Amino acid sequence: MREHPAASVLSDEVRARLYDQALTAARIGVWECDVETERLSWTSGVYDIFGYPMGNPLRRAAIVDLYIEESRRNMELARAEVIRSGRPVTLDAEIRTWRGERRWMRLSINAVQENGRPARIFGAKQDVTADRQEIERLRQQAETDPLTGLANRAIFQARYREVVDDSLNYGFASALVLIDLDGFKELNDTLGHLAGDACLCEVAQRLRRAFHNAGLVGRLGGDEFAIILRSPRTPARIADVLQQTIMMLSRPLFWNGRRIEVSASIGAVLINRPHRRRIADLFEEADFALYQAKAAGRNRVHLIGDEAQSRAA
Repeated sequence: MREHPAASVLSDEVRARLYDQALTAARIGVWECDVETERLSWTSGVYDIFGYPMGNPLRRAAIVDLYIEESRRNMELARAEVIRSGRPVTLDAEIRTWRGERRWMRLSINAVQENGRPARIFGAKQDVTADRQEIERLRQQAETDPLTGLANRAIFQARYREVVDDSLNYGFASALVLIDLDGFKELNDTLGHLAGDACLCEVAQRLRRAFHNAGLVGRLGGDEFAIILRSPRTPARIADVLQQTIMMLSRPLFWNGRRIEVSASIGAVLINRPHRRRIADLFEEADFALYQAKAAGRNRVHLIGDEAQSRAA
């Protein structure tokens, strides 16, 4: 009967090397820090996550500087809590690697007690950049209009409360603005949907450039756009800005060598009183203002302020 050779036993050195290689392949590293001296020890996986050259001295102050500010603050608070309470903590932190790349890692922190006092903290660091990027991609997909990249109706309404509260709390004379393109159906019918899509994308770009620091810009659907202006403007200044918007949107655009004339009608309502908090009420007023602008001949602005409020209700 043929005998099988006895299985060889891995040495501690080989086992440690394989363990480290397996962790590195999974983009995970193990770390340890002496609480008193702040002396750091890393496995190769942590070096890889930080893009830090193997063999370089590990000075904690220099490593901490690689954390993005908010993540550094959260990490230091979590570290102090683990040292104080002895309870483990896990958090996600963003870093800028030694080579300047932005990465996210999942950091676990545990404490080792000696003589009733925390002597060492240790844990694992795992690169979760790909996971965070996928989450961000899905968030963008859920929150933005796929054609123009602006906020979609759902996220526009979800963020409405924050914007309106800021306007009221800080005394801004802000406004909800609805924009409807004049003759857009005729454009689609005459030149086709590709021309219509190009027109919508150009309008979105113009609005984004004009209001990128001034509020929230969204596409509600079709050829209807919405803006919440949140900068500290007077009602008169808001009216001027909206007139300038009419002029900006009236500039021709070009598609496949063809000149396309566009115009827009704008209805807006000031957000300057506590009773104007409900989004349904504001949209109803802004819709009324938009109807008034179109009824007056299109390519114009109708702004509802305090005096118009009673007539619009």
